[in-house]
Amino acid sequence: MTDLRTLAREAAADRVGLGAFNVIQLEHATALVQGAERAARPVVLQISQNAVKYHGALEPVLAATLAVARGASVPVVVHLDHAEDTDLIRRAVELGVHSVMYDGSHLDYDANVATTAEMVRFCHDAGVVVEAELGEVGGKDGVHAPGARTDPEEAAAFVAATGVDLLAVAVGSSHAMTTRDAVLDVELIGALADRLDVPLVLHGSSGVSDAGMQAAIAAGMTKINVSTHLNQVMTGAVRRVLEGDNPPVDPRKWMAPARQAVADEVARLLSLYGAAATAGQQPA
Repeated sequence: MTDLRTLAREAAADRVGLGAFNVIQLEHATALVQGAERAARPVVLQISQNAVKYHGALEPVLAATLAVARGASVPVVVHLDHAEDTDLIRRAVELGVHSVMYDGSHLDYDANVATTAEMVRFCHDAGVVVEAELGEVGGKDGVHAPGARTDPEEAAAFVAATGVDLLAVAVGSSHAMTTRDAVLDVELIGALADRLDVPLVLHGSSGVSDAGMQAAIAAGMTKINVSTHLNQVMTGAVRRVLEGDNPPVDPRKWMAPARQAVADEVARLLSLYGAAATAGQQPA
C-alpha cells in the first residue's frame, strides 16, 4: 500500500508538490491516474464526504477508486477528504482507505484536539495516515477566509497534542474558487514549514495561479488539493461537445473528451508541482 506520510515527507524534503485531486465519478479516478502516469509523478485520489453523500454510500465509489489505484504504474494514495463524520472514517478504514482527513475545524479548539487525537489513535492502529485542519479554510464559512492565517505556534501545539501526520493550514486560499487570483502568504508558509515537523497541506488550491503555486511549494507547501479547477476543465469539455452540431446521446461521446481534458491538465499540474524545486523563489 502506498503511504501518504512517506510520499509527503519525501516531497517536503525535496521541496516539490504532491498533487491531490478529487474523485466524484469513476471518470475522475481514471483521468487522474492517466495524468499522473504521463507525468511520472505520484498522486492522491481524494473522495470527500460530500462525494459520498452524492453517491449515497461510500463503498461503491471507494472500491472503484481503490481498484483504479491498484492498476496504476505510479504511486497512488486513496484518501478520504473533509470527513467530519467519525463513523464514516471508521467505515473507510474498514474498507481499505489509505489515508483520511478528519475535519474537526467546525469544532472549538479543545474539541477539535480531542476528537482529532481519537481519530489518529484509531487510524494509526490500522496503519492509516491522518491529515487534520485548524479552523476552516475559506469558502466553508469558517475562520480561514482569505484574510485569515494559521499561527505557527498554535499549529505546532495542535500537531504535538494530536499526533497528526499532515496539517492543512490557512495561508490565503479559499475553497471553490473559479478564478485563479488568490494571493498566498509565502512568508507564513516558510515560517510554518520551519516550525512544524509534518508536511503542510493547501486546501483551496484551485484559486492559486501556476506562479503562486510554485512559489508556495518552494517555500514549504507540500500536499496541493485541487478540485474546482479540474471540475471546470471537465465541464468545459462536456459543454463544447454538447453545444456542437449533432450533440451525441451516448454519454461516452461527451465523457471521453472530458476525461481526456482532465488527464491533460493533471499531467500539466503534476509536472508544474514537480518542477517547483528548480523554479526557486522566482516564479514565471
